[in-house]
Amino acid sequence: MALTNEHIKQRLIEKFDTEVSGFEETYGMLTFEAPKDLNLKVLQFLYDDSELKFRFMTDLCAVHYPDQPGRELAVVYHLHNLVDNIRLRFKVFTPVAKPDVYTATALFSAANWMERETYDFYGVNFVGHPNLKRILNVDEMEYFPMRKEFPLEDQTRVDKDDEMFGRGGSMGFGTEKTEQGTIIESDKDNVGEEII
Repeated sequence: MALTNEHIKQRLIEKFDTEVSGFEETYGMLTFEAPKDLNLKVLQFLYDDSELKFRFMTDLCAVHYPDQPGRELAVVYHLHNLVDNIRLRFKVFTPVAKPDVYTATALFSAANWMERETYDFYGVNFVGHPNLKRILNVDEMEYFPMRKEFPLEDQTRVDKDDEMFGRGGSMGFGTEKTEQGTIIESDKDNVGEEII
């Protein structure tokens, strides 16, 4: 019998009941979540189960959701069953005030580097990690640059050209500059027409 997303979901619900939730299939990939305290139990089950066999960690990363109080940081595991060529995405959420998640390094050696990178950019504290320290940013940094805690750009700057940032210009998006340097509204009726 071929392994399907529905069967994986059924096996997870049989084992963890209502502890696993948020099942979706985005572009055919099964995605679900569980409480952060169960991350190792879920990962171990996915690894050990004789039908599921998710024994390869493709990626481990984080996402910052500043508008979700108590669930601001998501740790996302991408796992692959190499036998049946099935992938899945597993998420756990943690508050930014106490971003502690158990390390998966004992189960997946690849998690070592990925967790260090996730700590470096998002500040997720992987409890039990053998050497959790910054690897790409300088040690003196007191912030985590991938968190959405800073504005993307200074709206008061006058020295920037919107055309250089993909807003307006010769492509007909937004405003365009004429030879005289004045800004005119783009002709929306002609956008996308073939030039002969």
